[in-house]
Amino acid sequence: MRSMILGICLVAIPMLCLGAVKMAGETAPNFTLKSTDGDNIRLNEYRGHVVMLNFWATWCGPCRQEMPHLNELYEAYENLGFVVLGVNLDEKTQRAHSLASELGVTYPNLFDHDKQVSKSYKVDAMPTTVLIDRDGTIRHVHRGYRPGFIEMYQEQVRKLLRE
Repeated sequence: MRSMILGICLVAIPMLCLGAVKMAGETAPNFTLKSTDGDNIRLNEYRGHVVMLNFWATWCGPCRQEMPHLNELYEAYENLGFVVLGVNLDEKTQRAHSLASELGVTYPNLFDHDKQVSKSYKVDAMPTTVLIDRDGTIRHVHRGYRPGFIEMYQEQVRKLLRE
């Protein structure tokens, strides 16, 4: 009985944790969301660019740690066809706008109030970062944030920019 339960856990738990990761290789779901500027931003408008979607919330400590590093990455590679789009999941846009401003974030931030975009990207951890190639294919999905991730992101972005 014990070995049967262990076997089920070894199969079921990784399957639950890999929902977003399984998206790698799929076409990125298109969306339209309002930005902090009030403009409607469509993902398809960035076809031809390498796009990083970063799903975040103001209550997420690791999101706060990661955002300044993502901004540095954005500023370093923006002229080469790289864009970061923050996708905030908070219900109140003012808190998100204030935090992004406080952290010095210059990349566009969008608001997913009804969580439809995060559902289409199978976001189940905060932050979730999705790298999309110039053709609109999801190439990498990262759940959570830990020191050292930025170096990994930078390597992946450089590779996608060279393609």
